[in-house]
Amino acid sequence: MRPILMKGHERPLTFLRYNRDGDLLFSCAKDHTPTLWYADNGERLGTYRGHNGAVWCCDVSRDSSRLITGSADQTAKLWDVQSGQELFTFKFGSPTRSVDFSVGDHLAVITTDPFMERTSAIHVKRIAEDPQDQVADSVLVLQSPEGRKRINRAVWGPLNQTIVSGGEDAVIRIWDSETGKLLKESDGEVGHKKPITSLAKAADDSHFITGSLDKTAKLWDMRTLTLIKTYSTVVPVNAVTMSPLLNHVVLGGGQDASAVTTTDHRAGKFEAKFYDKILQEEIGGVKGHFGPINALAFNPDGRSFSSGGEDGYVRLHHLDPDYFNIKI
Repeated sequence: MRPILMKGHERPLTFLRYNRDGDLLFSCAKDHTPTLWYADNGERLGTYRGHNGAVWCCDVSRDSSRLITGSADQTAKLWDVQSGQELFTFKFGSPTRSVDFSVGDHLAVITTDPFMERTSAIHVKRIAEDPQDQVADSVLVLQSPEGRKRINRAVWGPLNQTIVSGGEDAVIRIWDSETGKLLKESDGEVGHKKPITSLAKAADDSHFITGSLDKTAKLWDMRTLTLIKTYSTVVPVNAVTMSPLLNHVVLGGGQDASAVTTTDHRAGKFEAKFYDKILQEEIGGVKGHFGPINALAFNPDGRSFSSGGEDGYVRLHHLDPDYFNIKI
């Protein structure tokens, strides 16, 4: 399994996202320009120029026509995927951390960081079919109870009825997306002990996985917020993803980026680790990055995955036939 090395970013990767068909891969990095790649051969298709700060997150519509990106320049932007044209800019008074399209692509949930006197918040925006009709107003704004702590990720729950969020206060919250009421919070006993860095949904929205600096990833039921499984590793977890095909979860991380140069790259444990989703046992690891892994994404067909590192590379791995026959 020789990975394809995709070098298009000058700064650390922050986020990776496949489109629904699995033929396109979007990458975000701290270098201001989200990039689009062919997901089969790693060829670069183009970039989306317009942001003026690190781009933290992106999402692509179901029909692959629209891209939304969230950036430290205090904006979220809508783009035409094909032409690379900027369609609309949502302006906020603080950096934008996470973006997620709803089922049907008519709504987007956007989280903003605490900044100056502003507290962290979750904004719901209506996305117009025609970019000319797009307005900047929020349909709903949710204020986090822990206002000075960052919300690192917010995603839509099943049927867009809820919003699931997780962040620096290590609590996962489920909100009603109509009323904005807080419905559930994760239990401090079973929940994460340190900031939640990442959150990824299953393909069917029935469960989701969170990764945390407490060196664990946890699998939760999306409706009841019951803890199902816990996967323990030896380094802080920066990125998580789940195979849509097999019962595998992948964790990526590594020691803190500031400590990277002080150790051998083998000691940093910069590998993507595969775990059996049900037995919680480690199946194997994929090495290669020269810095912590900040982003992971599985192709919707389950036959390839990509990882993005602090080293500025995206590594695209097409999985070998023997991977699909792993028995524990």
